[in-house]
Amino acid sequence: MKVLANDGLDQSGIDALTEKGFEVITTKVPQEFLLDYINEHKIRTVLVRSATQVRKDIIDNCPSLEIIGRGGVGMDNIDVDYAREKGIHVINTPSASSESVAELVFAHLFSGARFLQDSNRRMPLVGDTEFASLKKAYAAGIELKGKTIGIIGMGRIGQEVAKIALGLGMRVIAADNMIGKASIKVTFYNNQFINVDIETEPLDAVLKHSDFITLHVPAQKEGYMIGKSQFEMMKDGVAIVNCSRGGVIDETALIEALDSGKVRFAGLDVFINEPTPAKEIITHSKISVTPHTGASTLEAQDRIGLSLAEQISSIFQIH
Repeated sequence: MKVLANDGLDQSGIDALTEKGFEVITTKVPQEFLLDYINEHKIRTVLVRSATQVRKDIIDNCPSLEIIGRGGVGMDNIDVDYAREKGIHVINTPSASSESVAELVFAHLFSGARFLQDSNRRMPLVGDTEFASLKKAYAAGIELKGKTIGIIGMGRIGQEVAKIALGLGMRVIAADNMIGKASIKVTFYNNQFINVDIETEPLDAVLKHSDFITLHVPAQKEGYMIGKSQFEMMKDGVAIVNCSRGGVIDETALIEALDSGKVRFAGLDVFINEPTPAKEIITHSKISVTPHTGASTLEAQDRIGLSLAEQISSIFQIH
């Protein structure tokens, strides 16, 4: 039984599948050749991340295909309902990378709060000759403790963000159309814990009252969730992080808000035009940027690989 991991698979997942008798292929097949490759090699399982698309053309024309797996949470690159209607199993790993994404949110928040995204660019260039002026330029950093963080989207990742924020002594508010209340359990290294219930609020209220805003929502089918009118609602000096999907934030409106001082800084792991994000976004001195690596930690990849292997084995009833 052949498994095509077209966007890669951690060695833990490869080993777990191989031990059960699967042949795991990690060749990266270009999108335009994927359909023919699946048929030629009689692939029964295709595993993808965010790069490969599995749409109706593949679902309709690849009779050997029985499982489509997504290493991660969002499945907007797969026609999920259509595949299931055709009897194909669609699986993902919704909890495997939640902690990794949440930690990246705070990497961006700490970077922006202390100007790391700009100082790490300028210090290698002029740090030896303009040390004093750089020190002065970066002296107005801010702390996260005691500030209000607004979490838009209180699913698994949003709740992991809340845990870290509570541990830092932040006030947590949240908006989510599907979740009315989230019970957050913050566990410490010595097995002590605290439970905190967070009631969600309307989006406008979160936008108005947050010092920091982080987005954890699906790709938008039309329009932007955060555009010019939403930026106008926010506090002066707010900061915003997007580690969810490109297109959630209007990037033109974001740059205007940054340049005017309305937004203090932004952190972006996702972009409208991936894999060719706008130059003015990735070079902006007030934006901390990463190349869609939210789930890309060694620990997350290990969990994703093992989770996919376990689900595939279960579907094929191999023990």
